Amino acid sequence: MLTGQVVARDEMNLAFRIDGKVIERLVGVGDKVTPGAIVARLDSQNELNSLRSAEADIASAQAALTQAEKVEARQRDLLGRGITTRAIFDQTLQQLQTAQAQLESAQARLRIAQDRVNYTELKTEVTGTVTAKGAEAGEIVRAGQMIVRIAREDFKDAVFDLPAQAMVMLVGQRVARDSIVQVALLSNPKIRTTGRVREVSPQPDPLTRSYSIRMALNDPPQEMLLGAAVAGSISVDSAPVMTLPTSALVEADGRPSVWVVDPVSSTVSLRSIQLVRYNENALVIAAGLQDGEVVVTAGVNILHPGQKVTLLSGSS
Repeated sequence: MLTGQVVARDEMNLAFRIDGKVIERLVGVGDKVTPGAIVARLDSQNELNSLRSAEADIASAQAALTQAEKVEARQRDLLGRGITTRAIFDQTLQQLQTAQAQLESAQARLRIAQDRVNYTELKTEVTGTVTAKGAEAGEIVRAGQMIVRIAREDFKDAVFDLPAQAMVMLVGQRVARDSIVQVALLSNPKIRTTGRVREVSPQPDPLTRSYSIRMALNDPPQEMLLGAAVAGSISVDSAPVMTLPTSALVEADGRPSVWVVDPVSSTVSLRSIQLVRYNENALVIAAGLQDGEVVVTAGVNILHPGQKVTLLSGSS
């Protein structure tokens, strides 16, 4: 069993798309937000001035286009009656096309100005909880600078840090993504759910030297709040193993071995074994021994093949 904590599957850094001065931040750490909620505002005076200027440019360009259309219509009528020349009409037509282009350019500048006004309000598009703030009212911020960080609440994960030894065991048991995990609150084990392995870190953390495993929780109960401590357990199919004290281990020809006692002659012989893992207290052996065999656990470094041994009283 491992202990970890509940985290948001996704976190979002909300930032303005333009530079400016923050005049208001409407949320703080721990506040809940919903889609469309305004979390901060910039001083919009410059953007509003640009918008009014763009609107005036639109009016001017529209008036110029209207005048060019009238002149072009008049010259077209005169050309049809043979009163004006083709050169004069072509010049009038070019002026009309220029006026149309100027109006389209002014309309594009108006849309940009409208967008910049909208960009002075920072809104969220998800439901979540504010977990961090990056600016206060009165600060000058750059485009892209984090104003608030939001943890989405629609999906939650449980993150566990595994020591290298446990990671080796899981890899040996071929625990892969989508393996089912039982997850329960440490404070109340009756509150539980299931999850699946979603991410397995390929390398350890440089500071803790532990491996991170992230598990997606399936319909987590409301009590599994962000940051809550949880315990996780997983069942794996494993071949039968044996355990022995570490004092039984010797090395023979570069391979882990133990001394096995012949029950008839009471003599010992070396037997190579296959270790699954070991620690300070025990060896976990996958192959090399049979049920009922007697293994020497004391004085193993002074034995030689064929040597007779005596079992201590109470040994089995």
